[in-house]
Amino acid sequence: MRIAVDVMGGDHGCGVVIAGAITALQNDPRISTLYLVGREEEIRAALPGANPEPRIEVVHASEFLTMEDKPAAAVRKKKDSSISRAVELVNEGKADAVISVGNTGGIFASATFKLGRLPGVDRGGIATVIPTPDNEFVLLDSGANIECKPLNLAQYAIMGHVYSREMLGYKSPRVGILSIGTEDSKGTELTLEAFKLCKQLEINFIGNVEGHDLFENRVDVVICDGFVGNIVLKTCESLATAMFTLLKRELTANLLRKTGAMLSKGAFRAIRRRMDPDVYGGAPLLGFNGAVMKAHGSAREKAIASAVRVTTENLKHQVNQVIVQEIARASQRLLAA
Repeated sequence: MRIAVDVMGGDHGCGVVIAGAITALQNDPRISTLYLVGREEEIRAALPGANPEPRIEVVHASEFLTMEDKPAAAVRKKKDSSISRAVELVNEGKADAVISVGNTGGIFASATFKLGRLPGVDRGGIATVIPTPDNEFVLLDSGANIECKPLNLAQYAIMGHVYSREMLGYKSPRVGILSIGTEDSKGTELTLEAFKLCKQLEINFIGNVEGHDLFENRVDVVICDGFVGNIVLKTCESLATAMFTLLKRELTANLLRKTGAMLSKGAFRAIRRRMDPDVYGGAPLLGFNGAVMKAHGSAREKAIASAVRVTTENLKHQVNQVIVQEIARASQRLLAA
């Protein structure tokens, strides 16, 4: 497996990204080449020791996309950006997958322009895995496309079904459309039409789901447009942060509570491990002609190592090849219907 990592654009500098990628490389002998893409001088300075891992190759890129850059325009203007060079390695067949901590829109635009979509896929999407007390669900799309067609949601259902089955191990993942009621008649014009399409698919489609269903182990794949999905994602992230902050504040308010907190330390650690986003490493971009992973801009070493690990598992399970097969079958069913 050959992995290209865009090391520029993260909140903590390229050294953190490089350290996490090297950790993953050392733990996985299946990785034959790790491309570190970015400003060569900075990458060389961050590499440990005089003789770095022989499987590492440095690819120089003089530019990188900032969070302020407008994605499509920046990809066209900054032709020597690190994300463009990393994606080009996949397009040229030199790498099997690309990982980046940079501008999400820039990664999506670069994948769209340089890799193209998988056969039959109308639009790619960002899939985010969100843990709950009893299961994990895939949220798709979580921010790539704010304006979708019913066919896009139906294809997200297929891609989410494949990812949940292959990567999370759910044999028959429950797929639902996020709406304002579970009744078949509830929703917008978009979700109502997508509902009709999803009923024709060979997936475990359970119909509409509501916000309070997400953390009640009632659904494994949640389908929505990127506008709604990104709001759900950011709300979940901020709520988790707020809950841990509130717990810490209240449990340290007095000596008695501190004593109780000490006795419950093991339970709190288990909860934090269960809800730790660094375990998942980031969010894959599904539907593109190559494996693409978006790691969080604030990701540290552990999250980067996880992003590489998840990406290698994606390649092992041949997720893209399975998506192509499932999309082709679905297209035939929808045409027949």
